[in-house]
Amino acid sequence: MLSKVCLAKLLSHLPKTVEFYLYIQAPNVISKNVSWLHFSWPTLYVDGKVIEQVDNFCNLGSLITNDAQCSKEIKSRLSKGQYVSAGLKRIWQSHDIAVTTKVLVWPVAVYGCESWTLRAGDEKRIQAFEMQGLRQILHASWTAKRTNDWVLEKAEVSRNLLESVKARKLSYFGHAMRNNADSLEKQIMQGTTSGCHKRGRPKTAWIDNILQWTGYSLDKILLDTEDRGRRRQHVHGAAKPRNEDG
Repeated sequence: MLSKVCLAKLLSHLPKTVEFYLYIQAPNVISKNVSWLHFSWPTLYVDGKVIEQVDNFCNLGSLITNDAQCSKEIKSRLSKGQYVSAGLKRIWQSHDIAVTTKVLVWPVAVYGCESWTLRAGDEKRIQAFEMQGLRQILHASWTAKRTNDWVLEKAEVSRNLLESVKARKLSYFGHAMRNNADSLEKQIMQGTTSGCHKRGRPKTAWIDNILQWTGYSLDKILLDTEDRGRRRQHVHGAAKPRNEDG
């Protein structure tokens, strides 16, 4: 059972005037074998029934995994985007619809990207998905040996899917940093929650993406979030489309 002390800590972050509901669709919503935790996961009960502990589960369209990483979620999202794209062949074949309209399938693939922690491999997957979609729209087979530059020029678009993901994440960061100092969401983003790290090289954190894309320190970027103009400059800077050699 979850101890009263742990439960009190969790509830202390909630507003005093809030109605809290626990909805369980299937009894398998808690991850097991969580290697990064320094304590054994407690057994939870709801109405006398044990909540089964699993490696991963889908919640509100997002894949939650026991390693707290986003690579599997990103792969799952891109796969869903490919599935939707495969069912739109008639639209791709239509010459009456502009390419800029056809790429509206992208939001399916980047749903919930504000919460992603992107690594170099994840960024390459997003870029590869974008180019694969453009090739499908243009009916450009891989055997034709067309470069990415040719595809972008033919489609008259820029490679900007990854940039839009960065812009959405930066915009969400600026919104969250305007919350109160005791906001749990804000503390998690900044990495100021209590606890300790495992030995070895630390994994890429959510805030690391923000610092890398802006090129500023945490103190500087937090100061800039208070200025709406500077915050917009960071967002537009990350969202600036650029062509890359293919």
